[in-house]
Amino acid sequence: MERRVFIKSASVAVTALGCFPADLSGIFREVRPDTIEKRSLGKTGVKLSILGFGGVVVMNATSSEASSRVSEAIDFGINYFDVAPTYGDAEIKLGPALEPYRKDVFLACKTQERTKKAGRIELENSLRQLRTDHFDLYQLHAVTTPAEVETIFSEDGVMNMIIDAKKEGKIRFIGFNAHSVEAAIALMDSFDFDTLMFPINYITWYAGNFGPQVLERAKQKNMGILAIKSMAKGPWKEGEENQIEKCWYEPLTNPNEASKALRFTLSHPVTSAIPPGNESLFRMALDLMTRFEPLSSSEIEDIKRAGSEGKPLFEYPSLEL
Repeated sequence: MERRVFIKSASVAVTALGCFPADLSGIFREVRPDTIEKRSLGKTGVKLSILGFGGVVVMNATSSEASSRVSEAIDFGINYFDVAPTYGDAEIKLGPALEPYRKDVFLACKTQERTKKAGRIELENSLRQLRTDHFDLYQLHAVTTPAEVETIFSEDGVMNMIIDAKKEGKIRFIGFNAHSVEAAIALMDSFDFDTLMFPINYITWYAGNFGPQVLERAKQKNMGILAIKSMAKGPWKEGEENQIEKCWYEPLTNPNEASKALRFTLSHPVTSAIPPGNESLFRMALDLMTRFEPLSSSEIEDIKRAGSEGKPLFEYPSLEL
């Protein structure tokens, strides 16, 4: 039996989540036993699984491994797949593996190009490698500085190409992925984007003051919110060797800690979170989130304390700007 949940007012959500500084108002939630919950994506009319399949999961995999990982994710109820040209051979591996399911899934891609000409070349190449005639979502990738935003929206900037491609039917929705609060705010002030992708992590939130500003602005604009870095513990310590394949940061590997971290992110008005690209951690996230529940009052207090004591991957104001 299917259970549908729609929280209509902030007051109801606050009651449900105790004193948590966020709520799920405006989020349509579709919940079924033993499968991944689906939520509405802003103003798009689309419903996505609360976990997304990041293309890094199939990077460097064999064709057989890629097909198996995609098939398993589909069986869990995943309908959101996200990839980028910068993820090694992920596009090449994901295209054939996803082809049998393409009409039933939401496929997102990105561009890290900042000019119109280079962006067009990259878009067409991504479409070809992913064996599709359109992307459901196309995103500016890894925007960090206000200077990048200026280039993106210049006369020869990539934004003009993206708008043209949408008119051509090659893109349904337009979004962005930002790695600083400053860039995210500048982008939202410059264009009516459908979605944003941003690090929403309990340590960056409490120890880095990184995230609340962006979520508030996105919510005001009724944007779909996609989260990354939910399962990040922090940067690798100086001199410490990276022991987790496909993770440039130290991830949470303990299931209880990872569950609370994901639940922190998804207790906000976030549609979907993308776990680390390491296949074992992605598989763990699948198991954990078939039993998703918002954080309880006691868990909220615990995660506030733990988050405040951690070392964040990102901070606001950005130390790089």
